[in-house]
Amino acid sequence: MTDVEIDELGPVDYLVVEFPGSKFNGEIAPTLVDLTDRGIIRILDLVIIVKETDGSFDVVELNDFEDGALGELHRLEADIAEVLSADDITNVAGALEPGSSAGVLVYENRWAAPFASAVRHAGGQLVASGRIPIQALIASFEADEEEGA
Repeated sequence: MTDVEIDELGPVDYLVVEFPGSKFNGEIAPTLVDLTDRGIIRILDLVIIVKETDGSFDVVELNDFEDGALGELHRLEADIAEVLSADDITNVAGALEPGSSAGVLVYENRWAAPFASAVRHAGGQLVASGRIPIQALIASFEADEEEGA
């Protein structure tokens, strides 16, 4: 990345999505490609980890999958910056259940890049960030409904 690209970088997040029983089928690939094509996110890294029942694991590259399994994700592979380290991958693999697989996605929130750049230019800096898991929101909404009933 150039200095200009780094200066205009939006917030960067990561997700680890586990598929128990290694039932990853690539069904989410079209949505990920769509978010990238529309400029909402930029994929900075993407790996698939397969953890065997004995606890060992393998990292699967996108080009190891057949076209049908991941569709157009192959097209995005050339733009991936590969920001995850071997230690990052080992730590994620350690958290996975044996016999499962996971996708690890590092992405830039391009929709927020202009705001992030403006904050930096104004001398501001991010001091806290967080994410509320959707399961927690659903549980909260359901609890509110039960209290109101």
